[in-house]
Amino acid sequence: MGQLIAVTEKPSPNVGVRRYEANRSLTGMGHEVFTSAADAIGPRPAAKVARDLLATGEVTGVRVYGNMITVDLAPGRTGALLDEVVRDLYQYWKPGMEMPTFDDVAADAPAAAAPAAGGGTATGAEADFLARVPAILVERSRAALAQWNAEH
Repeated sequence: MGQLIAVTEKPSPNVGVRRYEANRSLTGMGHEVFTSAADAIGPRPAAKVARDLLATGEVTGVRVYGNMITVDLAPGRTGALLDEVVRDLYQYWKPGMEMPTFDDVAADAPAAAAPAAGGGTATGAEADFLARVPAILVERSRAALAQWNAEH
């Protein structure tokens, strides 16, 4: 499942440099340079592909501009499978992997009894609600309800 990216390796006049052209833009109109995984911060597609390429140990630097990806190969490396890293960027399930089932998901730990609106202990549907909604939102909701009740 997920989407495969069509990747074409383009010739490079520089030794130790590989260029790849993808069928989708990864940066928009910006040029991004990554020399380590620490440079590739965030969920942006360019940062994700740079992290994945740098994690292979085959490259020392990645430059992404639009749909072009240029990698500097590490000394003595061939970078033979780097196009697969780019191709699988958006593929989160591959043939041969077992699909997770609902049985595999760990059951949520029972939530501690939360105080109810009336000051007692919440039970039933209210306890389920309080377990799922962040406390700050519950407090804001209660404050808004109290203000509305005071005005009406």
